[in-house]
Amino acid sequence: ARRSTGKMATPTAAALAHTRRVCSLYKKSLRNLESWYDRRHIFRYHATLMRARFDQHKTENDPAKVAQLVADAEKELFEKQHYQPKKFPMSPGGVAFEREVIPPDWVLDYWHPLEKAHFPEYFARREKRKQEYVVWWEKQYGKSSASDSSHH
Repeated sequence: ARRSTGKMATPTAAALAHTRRVCSLYKKSLRNLESWYDRRHIFRYHATLMRARFDQHKTENDPAKVAQLVADAEKELFEKQHYQPKKFPMSPGGVAFEREVIPPDWVLDYWHPLEKAHFPEYFARREKRKQEYVVWWEKQYGKSSASDSSHH
């Protein structure tokens, strides 16, 4: 009797990796076309031609030929890449990437009382915690003297 080793042969893993590689290549190709053609109707025309090129070989079963087709397509994409690819503003390389300004806590101290009135529980808890922090600071480091108040 044959015993199971607990490992299954997964031919689908290779197929899945290939599928993802082709999908990634297709998406990169379309993004490259977007960089070259800024007019939407012209881009769509070239995107349709690109899709036809991919669909032309979608039923190919010979793994060696498929691997060669993908390698050739990746080489062509590299050779035809745009000199200044279009980037989304918030994506890596975009003009607004990691530009989220997190306002410091002290900004809330300058809110107008009418603004603070919209969030009474929050600001009451905040004032309580600020006082707790002052007590902790004085316990940890001692009270500051009048001569310490100047930063010069």
